Amino acid sequence: MNQPEARVAYSIPEVMIQTGLGRDCVYRNIRARKLIARKIGRRTVVLAADLHAFLNQLPKLHEGKSAA
Repeated sequence: MNQPEARVAYSIPEVMIQTGLGRDCVYRNIRARKLIARKIGRRTVVLAADLHAFLNQLPKLHEGKSAA
């Protein structure tokens, strides 16, 4: 049985679905150069590796805070 190939890139709506972030938030992070996007003609895509890197660089909840 054939297994589906891993995704290489996502459209902006797919990034929104994968992350649960809204369109404005996705584009704000692209403009801030926190999320790397690429252009194919008029279409904007985010490579899967860049999306994973963006998510991994986000601060962890309670990072740097001592337990109370």
